[in-house]
Amino acid sequence: MAHALVVGAGIAGETLAVTLARDGWRVTVVEIAPALRTGGQTVDLRGDSRQVLVDLGLIDEVLGHLVPQRGIAWIRADGSRTAAMPVEAFGGNGLISTEELLRSDLARVLHAAARDAGVEHRFADTVEQLTDTADGVEVRFRSGSAEVFDIVAGADGSHSRIRSLRFGPEQAYRRPLGLAHAWFTLEEGPGTPPLDGWALSYNEPGCRGLTARPGHAGQQEVGMTFAASAVPRDRDARLATLEDAFGGAGWRAAEFLAAARTAPDLALDTYDQIHVDGSWSDGRVVLVGDAAWCASPLSGLGTALGLCGAAELAAALRGHAVSAEPTAERIRAAFSTFEAAMRPRATAAQKLLPGRVRMVAPRTRWGIRANALLMRIVQARVLLPLVAFLAGGRGHDDAATGAGPSVRGRSRHAG
Repeated sequence: MAHALVVGAGIAGETLAVTLARDGWRVTVVEIAPALRTGGQTVDLRGDSRQVLVDLGLIDEVLGHLVPQRGIAWIRADGSRTAAMPVEAFGGNGLISTEELLRSDLARVLHAAARDAGVEHRFADTVEQLTDTADGVEVRFRSGSAEVFDIVAGADGSHSRIRSLRFGPEQAYRRPLGLAHAWFTLEEGPGTPPLDGWALSYNEPGCRGLTARPGHAGQQEVGMTFAASAVPRDRDARLATLEDAFGGAGWRAAEFLAAARTAPDLALDTYDQIHVDGSWSDGRVVLVGDAAWCASPLSGLGTALGLCGAAELAAALRGHAVSAEPTAERIRAAFSTFEAAMRPRATAAQKLLPGRVRMVAPRTRWGIRANALLMRIVQARVLLPLVAFLAGGRGHDDAATGAGPSVRGRSRHAG
């Protein structure tokens, strides 16, 4: 039986794992985290991402985890609105849709399906070395064990370890967008302002933004965006960075900073794109998801690309009958088919809408006002053809505009 190693238990990794297992592969997933990662914000089920879940037979279970949504509103420090976009905008294809769920819930559904399909999961471990052999790829793990696999798929996020080991250092592929973003879950208390189904977005001059949106009952999902091209990894240093960025800021900044100190799922990372101009594969090793093409959360397409990329890779391996005869020639042909299908889509998604970064984090008060005005204007019926034109060709065919940090799920970085 052909044996595949999938590195990273995220959306792309688990989707690939469950599909390969159902196709008759023996599949091992290795994840550096000690358990399935929690946290992350909301993802939607529009377009191809929904179809992948339909094909996997998981759509009904996923729909059972939807978080009620009414739309997104841009607000002043006192909470009054400057603009709003309900879920009905653009025929349901605006910034927030009616079918959204937390990334962690989607990951759990996919993980359970992979486990039921017989996938082996190894947590708290990762890859230390890759060595080509006559029969496959010998993988030496951090735990000290070694094993030969027919293929190795790096689905370990934009900070991919597999990409670094096989294709070169991260700085060769990383394209920072100049922003960083923290996200975590806030537990509501007696004095927590209610959201009533609305995502709220607040900006201050200097590229500072705060967002809160509905989560599970009794919880809100918080985002804090600021200008930065690098962030620390140590938790105390991360908290200090947030204090420096948002100390003295308005709206709910003080509340969010206090909540971040105790949030178990606090995460902080930069907004980057990953551009692998050469092939996504090398011999029997292939990259998929953010490891290959991260378009950044500002694209609003990370989850869709992860789901679709995993499905395309599995389909290519199936089409070339690799599981029956995992020869180097068949594997190369399958990887080529996969890349031909996904490269144009990933490239289109990386072409962010004009002004996308400043739309999320305006520099000035004028920019904040202009953004609110733009959000009102673009919903005018007469401008819908123009909006569709700007979105088209950038992978946004299922959304009228790109999505910001408050309205799209952040992929967790594994490996």
